[in-house]
Amino acid sequence: MRVRTGAVLAAAVLTAATACSAPGGDGGEHTVEVVVGYQSKTINTVTAGTLLRAQGYFEQRLAELGRADGNRYKVSWQDYDSGAPITAQMLAEKIDIGSMGDYPLLINGSRAQEAGGPGTRLVSVTGYNLLGALNSVVVPVDSTARTLADLKGKKVSTSVGSAADGTLVQALRKAGVADTEIQKQNQQPAVGASALKAGSVDALAQFVAWPGAVVFAGDARLLYDGAALARPTLHGVVIRQKFGTERPTVVGAFLAAQGDATKYLNEQPLAASSKVAEATGLPAEVVHLYNGPNGIATFATALRPELLDALREDVPFLKSVGVLKALDVERFIDRSYLERAALPPVEPARITGTDPVCGRPVTDPKLAGELWFEGATATQPAADPGCLLKAVKAASASGAKLRAAYVPDTLTGTRWFADKDLWVRDGAALLPFTTEDGARAYLAGHPGAALLSYQEALAAA
Repeated sequence: MRVRTGAVLAAAVLTAATACSAPGGDGGEHTVEVVVGYQSKTINTVTAGTLLRAQGYFEQRLAELGRADGNRYKVSWQDYDSGAPITAQMLAEKIDIGSMGDYPLLINGSRAQEAGGPGTRLVSVTGYNLLGALNSVVVPVDSTARTLADLKGKKVSTSVGSAADGTLVQALRKAGVADTEIQKQNQQPAVGASALKAGSVDALAQFVAWPGAVVFAGDARLLYDGAALARPTLHGVVIRQKFGTERPTVVGAFLAAQGDATKYLNEQPLAASSKVAEATGLPAEVVHLYNGPNGIATFATALRPELLDALREDVPFLKSVGVLKALDVERFIDRSYLERAALPPVEPARITGTDPVCGRPVTDPKLAGELWFEGATATQPAADPGCLLKAVKAASASGAKLRAAYVPDTLTGTRWFADKDLWVRDGAALLPFTTEDGARAYLAGHPGAALLSYQEALAAA
């Protein structure tokens, strides 16, 4: 933070200097610029980025702070496709607060510590999944690949150093395929999605919302659900510690605003999904897949012990693949900012209510589904996958237009589009699976079960 004259401040704006404090023209008031780096299309960071910006919560909190300390605050939002450029800008002291995934967070901390000085700190979580379902691998609909092992020798697009890349490498190893046995294409998510559609790559390994978006568009199917790896994955908020030391009340205001956005998302998930879709250009149905009730991402700010343990366990892997040299994890994690912010606990969004088709309460999140109809101001709950299929049939008969139907995977619990799932009939039960690999594994242990298409499952409901 530096004190500047108004003329120098104007020059600083032109040269993209950040976190500047300048005398105002009305009797000693200062203007403090806060630069936030975020990833609009990485929608499990929306409570620290897209939704936060759309709702204006940070600006509101800073206005309150300004009335108390006499400063005027200005927020500069910078949007990126991945975490790496945010880290580069933070090291150059051009971004004060950023949000990114777990692997980029750890790389951020490592590079900041390597550079010397105060470094950076992880101060909160945005969205997480305790099994790792935020990262997935998709292939073209007509691909012959049925398992990850089928990608041997194939071109796979991913963002090297991202959490999705880490999931890909670890999942391949688990499947008996070395990282060197695929032709990895290091591409930004949007580039990789276009390459998959054009047929220039054979698979896309990415983080949210790219897998869901290409599947929803009909350009791909899910080959590998990251939840099968059973390793927690998360996104979080990182700050420049120098900025945090000099402006702790600003960091506190940011975390309070993140709390506001988290509360809004969990209490009004459909409205939040629509706002994020409007801001990003992503289909609202895809946003709601991840961010809706019982969604793939759970939103809360707390630095949960199991998430921090996952970060500690990730460090040796990142060292082994050469993207991280060293990291003092305990120094990187800083709980003090959240502790001072004292945010009230927020319950994650859950599917509740009474299933109108089966006529019973929705109580089990491992079974509960959700239907979103055109023109509806609220979604319709389904008690279990069979009830959801019955509801789809009833809607079709009545002429109601269904935007999306969401149902959890039988084994992993990963929420997915019902019409993109594979289905299995086991006795009277109709069971959804996100991947053929998962469905085949279930069939192997249940000899009387049979594989169904979505249309066959509907007919059987």
